[in-house]
Amino acid sequence: MKVVFMGTPDFSVPVLQGLIDNYDVVGVVSQPDKRVGRHLELRNTPVKELALKYNIPVIQPIRIREDYQDILNLNPDIIITCAYGQIIPKEILDYPKYGCINVHASLLPKYRGGAPIHWSIINGDKKTGITIMYMDVGMDTGDIISQDEIEILDSDNLESVHDKLSILGRDLLLETLPSIIDGTNDRLKQDESKVEYAYNIKREEEHIDFNKTSREVFNLIRGLSPIPSSNSILFGEEMKILESKIGSDNYSGTCGEIVDCTKEGIVVKTSDGSIILTKIKPFGKKLMDANSYVNGIGKDKLIGKVFE
Repeated sequence: MKVVFMGTPDFSVPVLQGLIDNYDVVGVVSQPDKRVGRHLELRNTPVKELALKYNIPVIQPIRIREDYQDILNLNPDIIITCAYGQIIPKEILDYPKYGCINVHASLLPKYRGGAPIHWSIINGDKKTGITIMYMDVGMDTGDIISQDEIEILDSDNLESVHDKLSILGRDLLLETLPSIIDGTNDRLKQDESKVEYAYNIKREEEHIDFNKTSREVFNLIRGLSPIPSSNSILFGEEMKILESKIGSDNYSGTCGEIVDCTKEGIVVKTSDGSIILTKIKPFGKKLMDANSYVNGIGKDKLIGKVFE
C-alpha cells in the first residue's frame, strides 16, 4: 500500500516515523522551507528533515490548491495528514482508494482549527486528546474514526502537552489504520451543536490581563509556554512570562501590582488573589528565574510597580 504523508512541524515527526517503520511511504508533502535566524538561513521543515533521512521524495507546493499534480502522480492508496498547514483541495481528497486521513490534536468537534493545544490549556480543560478522522473540504469537519485522550495536569504547559499528543497521535494512528484498510473502522459524524474553534493565537492575546483570576492568568502563561510565551510591560519594556504559580489571596492592591517578592518569585495581584511569576525573560536579556531578576533590580524598586 502506497502512503503519502503530509505534515510540517515537530508535532508531525513521530507520526511520520511510525508510518515509515510500518508502511511504504512513497512521498512526503510539507510546507515550503523558511528562512530563520539573524542570517536568514533557509531551514528544512522538521518533516522534510526526516523524509530526507530515509531518501523519501519531498514535495513542497507554495499553493497546494493550484499545484497538486505531483502528489497525484505518486498514485497513493491513502494520504495521511498531520499539522500540514494548508487547506487540501478536493482533487487530492477524492483521489486515494482509502481516503485522506487526518491526525488532529483535539477531541473533535471541540477545537477545530490551528491552535487546539494552546486553547485547551488556556481554557483550563482537564483533558484533551487525538482524533483520527476522514478529511473533507471543511476545516476539521470530517467524520471521526477513533479518539483517545490524556489528562492535562497543572504541571503541564504547551510544550509538554504537545509532546504527549504527538506520541499519542502516532500510536492511535497505527492502531486505527488496519481497520481503515480492511473497511471495519467506525465512521461517526461530528455533532455540530458541540463545535468549538481554536483559531491561531493573535499577538494581542499573548498579553496578560491581571484583572482576570489567578487561575486564568496561570492557564494563559502555561498555554503559551515556551513559545510564543505570554507577556506584560514593566518599566516601559516587554517582559515575557514563561512559568508561574497560583499565589495566596492574602494580598491587597491594584490588579497587576507587584505586592511582594519571595523566594518563590515575583508576586502580582490578580482579581481574586495573586500569581507568582517564577520564570521570566526581561527585554533584551536571557531567560532567568524571577529571583535572579529581583536580586539584580532590588526588591524595593519592584514592590508597588504595576504591570501594564
